[in-house]
Amino acid sequence: MENTSQTTSFKLVAYVELNYLRYLYFAIVFMIYATIIIINAIIIGIVCTDKSLHEPMYIFMINLLINDVVGGTSLCPSILVYLLSDSSEISREYCLVQIFWLYVYGGCEFVMLAVIGYDRHLSICYPLYYNSIMHSRRVSNLIVFSWIFPLSLVSISVTLVSQVQLCGNIIENIYCDNYCLNKIACSDMTHIITFDTLLIFIISVPQIFMLLYSYAKILQICLRASRESQKRALSTCTPHLVTLLNYFIGVIFQIIQSSFNMTQVPIVIHSIFSVYFLIIPPLLNPIVYGLKMQQIKLRIIKLLMDK
Repeated sequence: MENTSQTTSFKLVAYVELNYLRYLYFAIVFMIYATIIIINAIIIGIVCTDKSLHEPMYIFMINLLINDVVGGTSLCPSILVYLLSDSSEISREYCLVQIFWLYVYGGCEFVMLAVIGYDRHLSICYPLYYNSIMHSRRVSNLIVFSWIFPLSLVSISVTLVSQVQLCGNIIENIYCDNYCLNKIACSDMTHIITFDTLLIFIISVPQIFMLLYSYAKILQICLRASRESQKRALSTCTPHLVTLLNYFIGVIFQIIQSSFNMTQVPIVIHSIFSVYFLIIPPLLNPIVYGLKMQQIKLRIIKLLMDK
């Protein structure tokens, strides 16, 4: 399909309604983004510099946190710029770049969570064979897969979207996404909608089955184990379960805003629904892992005492 669209930029109209309190919103977003960068950097730095933490569980965790930084960075800086700017226009090229990184973040996040669930399954259900199963080559392969697999699928999706003819330039959100562009498209979107549906299926369904299988096996082992072993298993799995719950809450918010008419919803509530998926997991995940994983918690306390 030829790209015959004359639309070279879009207006993010949500910023117009947020303008009356833009300095307050700027301060809030700035503090959130700064916190995301600082706390994720602390956890990543601790794991990278402490050789005793160079284990699969922690390596998978820092990849998740690196992806969280990608997610926060793909959104927060642009929000800060538009809150201080008199213009809320975004170029078509930057809009596509933003879509690319937002979707890469969402896809990688879920694949990485599935990989962490698989790792917890092996460590609890096969402790004697864990090191031989989760060897360095397998860890590397899982990490590469968790990045390359979503990135490749998202690249195809964004390439298809870039060729769509658009008949409008109004985006009723604070950032670009495929749903917003679909609303202003004047060419046939069937092939893109079909591919995006297939993309969601490929990324989500196998990972959901992996997570369900992993925790079914963990539950089976725990029911036969001693109370002390059950407590250790729960302590090991709690950060991952909290992170999963937070991820699915964000997904539900995204589904709500894309499936229902949000024009009657106050713009602040609509914006919270929009950014939850991209801000709260990057903010909450390092806190959960830092507080719940004893070895990291002890190193944070030691770091604070040394300071």
